Amino acid sequence: MTLWRIRATVDDRPGYLSVLTASLALRGVNILAVQVHTTERGAVDDFLVDAPDTLDEANLVAAVERGRGRDCWVTRSEARGLADQPTRTLGLATRLVRDPDATGEALRTLLGADAVAWRPVPAGPGGGLADTRMVLDDPTGGSFTLCRAVPGFTPAEYARAQALVELSAAVARRAAEQVTLVLPDGAEAVVRPAAADDLPGVVELHERCSARSRHRRYLGGAAVPSQARLRRLLEPARGVTLLATAGDAGATESVVAMANLLVEGDEAEVALLVRDDWQRLGLGSALLRRLVRHAEQAGHAALVLHVHAENAPMLRTVRRLGRPAQAERDGALVTLTVPLVEGASARHG
Repeated sequence: MTLWRIRATVDDRPGYLSVLTASLALRGVNILAVQVHTTERGAVDDFLVDAPDTLDEANLVAAVERGRGRDCWVTRSEARGLADQPTRTLGLATRLVRDPDATGEALRTLLGADAVAWRPVPAGPGGGLADTRMVLDDPTGGSFTLCRAVPGFTPAEYARAQALVELSAAVARRAAEQVTLVLPDGAEAVVRPAAADDLPGVVELHERCSARSRHRRYLGGAAVPSQARLRRLLEPARGVTLLATAGDAGATESVVAMANLLVEGDEAEVALLVRDDWQRLGLGSALLRRLVRHAEQAGHAALVLHVHAENAPMLRTVRRLGRPAQAERDGALVTLTVPLVEGASARHG
């Protein structure tokens, strides 16, 4: 038996796929996998088959045509073709998470393209899909052009390829925004923007913080917030959330701090949570300074922090900014407002 890939177009009507598969079955062809791509010309059926050694390419084309298939393309396949398309795509996505620079090679592997080229110009009106040519927008700038002599590309393949490019761009952006902080005692922490998949790590951060630390962060209680609330904090509608992670070589990273910048109007509210064993190391100050830069670049007029009057470490952290802060006390709560001169001038100048 020999592995083959067969691609053919049939009318997108009930029963036509079964006619094609029956024609192949009559010749002892075993269908191992099939994908159906909907196009304007009809349903493009992509088969991986195991055929008797007595059948060659011409025999398979004839079988397809007798089964009402057209525009047939047949080629030998290898054992690795037994991996289904979702499995191959997930494998390529995993590779891109580790190496975003491998986007071109991942596209070539995903689609079996003859050529992949990146150009520093956007796809523009001429982009998209045109039979054997595909142009993909690169969210980081520029575009990818893919060519394949046969078979022609399908809309489903275009959608998969664009999703892969967007994943690569997201990973690249996240890597570019990631920095490693070396704290005064020599400890290192990686600071990066948060993402939805950080939820388990953030839940663990809260569980490993003392009730006192959680009470200082959330003001009204010491319990671990609900996962729904933490999800909103990880991906705020307006603002940014930064995470600090640490881990020994070869160990899974742990989230050791979370810094939130939540925007309302011209002002941005700031809150920090640092795991107890990472407090008093300068991590909170470093995170607060980064949030100040984010707020200034976004053009916000001021930072606002709500702090318990007894929370001396947080009050010291704000003073270390070296910026004037207006304080208003309401019982045990102090509200600090830190003007952002650069942000205000950028907004109103």
